[in-house]
Amino acid sequence: MTATTLYVVPGSHPSMTGRLMLEHKRIQYRRVDLLPAVHKPTLRLLGFAGTTVPALRLEGRRIQSTLEISRSLEQLYPEAPLFPTTAPERAAVEDAERWGESVLQPIPRRLSWWAFSRDRNSLGSFAQGARLHVPLALALRTAAPIVAIERRINRATNAAVRADLAALPEHLDHVDALIEAGTLGTKPPNAADYQIATSVRLLLCFDDLRETLERRPAAIHAHRIVPDFPGRIPPVIQAEWLPK
Repeated sequence: MTATTLYVVPGSHPSMTGRLMLEHKRIQYRRVDLLPAVHKPTLRLLGFAGTTVPALRLEGRRIQSTLEISRSLEQLYPEAPLFPTTAPERAAVEDAERWGESVLQPIPRRLSWWAFSRDRNSLGSFAQGARLHVPLALALRTAAPIVAIERRINRATNAAVRADLAALPEHLDHVDALIEAGTLGTKPPNAADYQIATSVRLLLCFDDLRETLERRPAAIHAHRIVPDFPGRIPPVIQAEWLPK
């Protein structure tokens, strides 16, 4: 089998989704950590069509996006399935996975880059265990342009962040409902579990949001699926912006 390589960005929750799905399938892989922002031209130089992580080299293919990775893994390695076998249950998992990717996934990313623009020291906590090509201390000293670029790319404006925080309880209610319906929380986990739990797990890295999340089924589920997620963001959000 051709060597499998997963390109990630430290602290990226979609990258964690890619890692968890490969481990679910028991596929050995080489992990390559890339610097934020710098990863975009790097992936193009590596022959990928897009600029997002996770990016996977698998069986001679170059695959990007968590949705494409889950389907490619299921096609190439049907053992240890990521999707249910019955049509209605599979449709429910696919719908939840798409919602997690398109609606929920951007929120913790946008909040994180907004927070890093206020406290760059917290950025280093997300690089725990990463193997970067530059010393971490140097990367942190030169992180201001990277944070500015990522904040612009992700449209992490004050208005967008306030809107995300206002909508967060409704999104968490939806995750709780998916758990209650049995679409999430299966044993073994499915593709939607890995897609959604990583986003909630990153939200739990915010000191400001932990009280809002920690007693919800969504938080319990996220801790079970992703017991270890590096990083901590100290209080940076104005009190009047926080979800009630």
